[in-house]
Amino acid sequence: MSEQTASNGQFRLLHTMLRVKDLDASVDFYTRHLGMKVLRRKDFPGGEFTLTFLGYGDEADHTVLELTHNWGQKEPYDMGNAYGHIAIGVPDIYGACEKLAKDGVSIPRPPGPMAHGGSVIAFIEDPDGYKVELIERS
Repeated sequence: MSEQTASNGQFRLLHTMLRVKDLDASVDFYTRHLGMKVLRRKDFPGGEFTLTFLGYGDEADHTVLELTHNWGQKEPYDMGNAYGHIAIGVPDIYGACEKLAKDGVSIPRPPGPMAHGGSVIAFIEDPDGYKVELIERS
């Protein structure tokens, strides 16, 4: 039996989970605006929740986003002060943000270079107010 350690490549980041109030609005946001595909969706009637996994490639090879929708959730979720954001690489950040703005997506930090040099970034918000950092990648 082989020893499983992070250093030998057997560990891998699988997904990030966000709780969402309106699953349809969130799926629309991540698929239509950010180009992700729904990879799988499963309802859990006994627990009254739905899990939807989205991403840019198969879960066997890519880290994906898990959206958890608790059916009875009436109020927006508390964002807390520890959560930061997810980050997505885009080839043309200015063009992407122009299209997102036309589609009504909130862009609290318009595209531009980081204050202390480095990458060109922007921040957008999903329907629940989660921050998504866009990073220009060539």
